[in-house]
Amino acid sequence: MVIMATTEGVLHLRTFQFFVLCALLIAIALAATAQTTMVLSNTTAMPQGNAASSQTAAPPTITLQDALRLAKNNNPQLQAAITEAGVAHQDKVQARAALLPSVNYNTQYLYTQGNGTPAGRYVANNGVHEYLAQGNAHEAVSAANFADFRRTQAAEAVAKARAEVAARGLVVAVVQSYYTLVVSQRKYATAQRAANEGERFFKITQQLEQGGEVAHSDVVKAEIQYQQVKRDLQESQLGMQKARLDLAVLLFPNFNENFSVVDDLRLPEPLPGFQEIATLASRKNPDLHAAMAALQVANNEVTVARAGYLPALSLDYFYGIDANQFATRSPTIPPSAEFAGSPSFNNLGYAATASLTLPVWNWGATHSKVKQADLRRRQARVELSFAQRQLLSNIRSFYGEAQTARSELESLARSAELAAESLHLTTLRYRAGEATVLEVVDAQNTSTTTQNAYDDGEMRFRLAIAHLQTLTGTF
Repeated sequence: MVIMATTEGVLHLRTFQFFVLCALLIAIALAATAQTTMVLSNTTAMPQGNAASSQTAAPPTITLQDALRLAKNNNPQLQAAITEAGVAHQDKVQARAALLPSVNYNTQYLYTQGNGTPAGRYVANNGVHEYLAQGNAHEAVSAANFADFRRTQAAEAVAKARAEVAARGLVVAVVQSYYTLVVSQRKYATAQRAANEGERFFKITQQLEQGGEVAHSDVVKAEIQYQQVKRDLQESQLGMQKARLDLAVLLFPNFNENFSVVDDLRLPEPLPGFQEIATLASRKNPDLHAAMAALQVANNEVTVARAGYLPALSLDYFYGIDANQFATRSPTIPPSAEFAGSPSFNNLGYAATASLTLPVWNWGATHSKVKQADLRRRQARVELSFAQRQLLSNIRSFYGEAQTARSELESLARSAELAAESLHLTTLRYRAGEATVLEVVDAQNTSTTTQNAYDDGEMRFRLAIAHLQTLTGTF
């Protein structure tokens, strides 16, 4: 009976172990199957994710106004000028605060060596222990403070004008980079057409040579021309890439060249009259405003320097405790007949001081500061006069540039049309045996040159308009 029970127990144990082993094998198989399925699903999903991201990451189309807005947010020179304007404004706030009374709270503890009496050894102290806790209202009145406030006002105007100068200078830079990219794209398209035309003409010469209609020299000349236009195509592609990179640096905080620009050069703006331009420039030119504000700063600096000859007044009012005990009331020690009815007296009290400072002698330092400020004022006058002359010169120069560029646009467009027609007719004449290969090559080069000249003319006019708009503040 014992042997049978033991055998039956062993059988049950082996059966249990068999089932556990089967369960482990099934679990391992399921885990492997799940991992394989996950890998396959991830592998299948990856192209879909990339396709979705490529569909959603379409390159943005940027207009000129978009480019100007992006550049203003990212240009370090403009942001530095804006920062300087903000600093100048805070200088004005501080100078204005210097004209108003200030209130401070002073606490101090003084200890001096005793001498056996309540007075202590140092005459300057009121006792061995002295506590100060006072509020101080201070006011300083001087001509220098008022002149310095006016100087900071003018300095703020200078900083604002220079920030505007930086903003308008950025406009010119963005316009030039923007339309350089537009024109480089046009030139790349023109180079592609020239390359296609060169390849087509090269094949025509080969066909005509096989038919015995032209000499092999025509094929050689056509191949030379074809190789040249292919090199021109590579150069134009490189120029387009450089123009895109230059504009991307101006526009994006994180470098990004995946964008497209709008070609709006086909819509030339009307050119206003010269007198209107001159009037707007005299009223809204930031360079002129900066020079005028700089002269005001120099005038106030002279006033500040001359204020060193004048007296300065300062007023102080104190209220609080200046006693041997840090308490509002102190006992009378030792008791005296004067305070017989009052065991303590009040420590709280007030005091007022008025100081008048009269400059007498400082070895000519004030006189030197006046001379120094006067020299700066003379330089500011010279710079203002130059700014006025420079403004008149720029108005006439940029207006003449815009006027000439606009008047030439129609002629350039007509030349490009005629050159394209001439190329077509010359190619037909060559096929008919009425023109030489040199005439066809010359027509190809002329077509490319005139088309590029028209594109450059449109950019020239647009850039001249941008210069005029920065002078007048109408951009």
